[in-house]
Amino acid sequence: MIPLRCIGHTVPRQISRAVPSLPRRTLSTVRPTSLLQQSWPQASRPSYVAFSTSKTPREQEGQVDPELSAKLESELRVERDARDSDTLPSALQNYLDSSPFKLEDKPGQEEVALTRKFGDESIRITFSIADLNNMDQDDADQFGEDPALSDEEAAEAAATNVQSGGGNTKGSINQGRTKGGNFAVAPEDSIAPSDRAEGSYEDPNNGEGEQEPSFPARLNVLITKAGKGALQLDVTAQDGEVLIENVYYFKKPELADAKTAELDWSRRNLYTGPPFGNLDEDLQVLLERYLNERGIDTALALWVPEYIDWKEQREYISWLSNVKTFVDA
Repeated sequence: MIPLRCIGHTVPRQISRAVPSLPRRTLSTVRPTSLLQQSWPQASRPSYVAFSTSKTPREQEGQVDPELSAKLESELRVERDARDSDTLPSALQNYLDSSPFKLEDKPGQEEVALTRKFGDESIRITFSIADLNNMDQDDADQFGEDPALSDEEAAEAAATNVQSGGGNTKGSINQGRTKGGNFAVAPEDSIAPSDRAEGSYEDPNNGEGEQEPSFPARLNVLITKAGKGALQLDVTAQDGEVLIENVYYFKKPELADAKTAELDWSRRNLYTGPPFGNLDEDLQVLLERYLNERGIDTALALWVPEYIDWKEQREYISWLSNVKTFVDA
């Protein structure tokens, strides 16, 4: 006989097994919302400014652009009319045709180079059109002095200002030295253009009218020998004169044209030679002849300032054109 207590425990279990289980009711995810809750998402939604590549009515084009473009165009016409063509003038080209130097000139760059071989030497001469743009006003005033100066004033100015140079020794008959070791050449002692050697640079003025003094063009002359080092000379070319300012010697040619900070630092502590004016007079003359023998002479001193002027004009026209293209874009 089964106790009543056991029957009470087993009956509910059997009933629960016999009755299939009903699926549980899932809670609804939809909750009643109030009016405040309905308006909240709209109020909290971030607002973004619409992006568009089209011009808005508030955008305005530059008001000065058309006027600037017209002025640039006017300047271009003036400069192009002043130059016959983009080709090198015949006087400048003739020098290159008869000269042993080869021209290295890249459009858009200020520096120009002339290179040649002389025996076992490699010679490189560099100059820059920046010399024309960096002229001081004082220098310009000096070049624009009254041409009616007396002969005595001209001679005194030459004795005061002329530095040493191979052009003076080559292009003069009577030579006198100043206290600084420089040659002073009287105007009446200059050799006439007709008496110059063949193949020399021809003055584009052809002797007609009064020739304006040229500006001083600085030349960097580098003469190297394989395994023997290099000579570097600071030279000024003006009015057909080659004026030596300094002569340096470097055992390592790369120090002459120090392109890195390390090389430049190594160069600073070297003894490279005294000022040219402190050298013995005969030694100065021989160094001037040394350059003259290598083609660094009166013809070169006449050609370089003229070429700088021509190249600067060409680069200026290119600059005007590039600026106008940018403004009109």
